[in-house]
Amino acid sequence: MKGTVIAGTNNLFTVECEDDVTRNCTIKGKVIKTEKEYYNPIAPGDVVEVEPDELNDEKGQIVTLEKRRNTFLRWNVKGRCPQLLASNLDYLILVCTPDEPPFRPRFTDRALAQAEHQGITPVIVCNKWDLALEMQTDGREEQFEEIEKRLSIWEDLGYKVLRISAKTGEGMQEFAELLEDKLSAFVGQSGVGKSSLINVMDNTCVLRTGSLSKKYGRGSHTTTKGTLIHLTLNETLTEGIQGRKANIIDTPGIRRFVLDDIEADDLAMYFREFEPFIGKCKFGMNCRHNTEPGCAVRKAVEDGVISQERFDSWQRISEEIRTGSWSD
Repeated sequence: MKGTVIAGTNNLFTVECEDDVTRNCTIKGKVIKTEKEYYNPIAPGDVVEVEPDELNDEKGQIVTLEKRRNTFLRWNVKGRCPQLLASNLDYLILVCTPDEPPFRPRFTDRALAQAEHQGITPVIVCNKWDLALEMQTDGREEQFEEIEKRLSIWEDLGYKVLRISAKTGEGMQEFAELLEDKLSAFVGQSGVGKSSLINVMDNTCVLRTGSLSKKYGRGSHTTTKGTLIHLTLNETLTEGIQGRKANIIDTPGIRRFVLDDIEADDLAMYFREFEPFIGKCKFGMNCRHNTEPGCAVRKAVEDGVISQERFDSWQRISEEIRTGSWSD
């Protein structure tokens, strides 16, 4: 029978089967055929075929993996191979914060590039927006303006951007409407409040939330493995209508997002505002958009068609790919 993978580590996976039984399953033969080698062969959201255990109905074996609609992944530096985070997504929810932990737009730019490469629709969610509003009254107006400018740049590129707060409830109704009847994965650095957002959307779901390191402003890893969670949306977010659902894959907090299967010379193709100018430089596809004369991309930056902020981010990420030295 078919089933959907809810969670798993090593060779033990929780699978929600079509007979409404959730089984703990191993991989039959311990090998699943995939198009390439992964750090983990199966991810939450995968659809698999399960052979139930004849002696214990709560156990089974995964026999085959159904063809995936899409996958979201990153390069696992320690394991030296790609790590699957989620499969078969409608949305990739990229959660960031204006503060606590600090706003890191290059992390989001990396994840956006990976989403473009994988063909997944990303949504940028800036949680803890109450902290951004505080910046306007406590002498940090310039910092607020920089954050708002970067969010607006993403919006101008056609990305959906939500400014919300799990603490105050701001924007949560719009967020719940977006997620309803969809399968979405939450991705972000530790401490951005992914679990808090889930707790607000479904008050029967109580996920552990972590505190921030005072020294580094970083969050602790409260989610240790990706898990698919079925939410019954809070009635306060659905205009009192009961029983509305959303499916969320809560992924572990990522401190350093490293791109997978994207070469430095190809990165520009996954910055959507660069795409119209690629191949139109004097040196065509051989242009690296750095110091070459007649570069159409740099001309677009000078003309304000491509923002300086995104061009700088692209340069930094390209250099990271070339050197293999990644920052937070």
